Amino acid sequence: MRILEPYKDYFWEFYSPLNHKVKDKVDYVLQIVISVQKISAKFFKHLEDEIYEIRIEVGSDIYRIFTFFDDNKLVILLHGFQKKTQKTPRNEIERAKILRSDYYANKESKNNK
Repeated sequence: MRILEPYKDYFWEFYSPLNHKVKDKVDYVLQIVISVQKISAKFFKHLEDEIYEIRIEVGSDIYRIFTFFDDNKLVILLHGFQKKTQKTPRNEIERAKILRSDYYANKESKNNK
């Protein structure tokens, strides 16, 4: 079983304005991420540099939530977006890397206090 932890408010800023149907599907996919030992590539895919995307489809709409692992079982949820093109935008991947660096910098400063 994995633990999900949103980092700051980035995930909630993505999630809160979604309609009820999309939120239900996000909740369903996050439950799979939490509980399934080997997650299907339909729902979870490695992008690069230990950044992963949680993949959600509702009808013809496609959503992505960026994430990474900490301590092999904690999945840190970063930001999400509605995908408009076939390819994941480079700026979204770079943003995920920056947020991950920020997460580790904050974690390190808390550990040093």
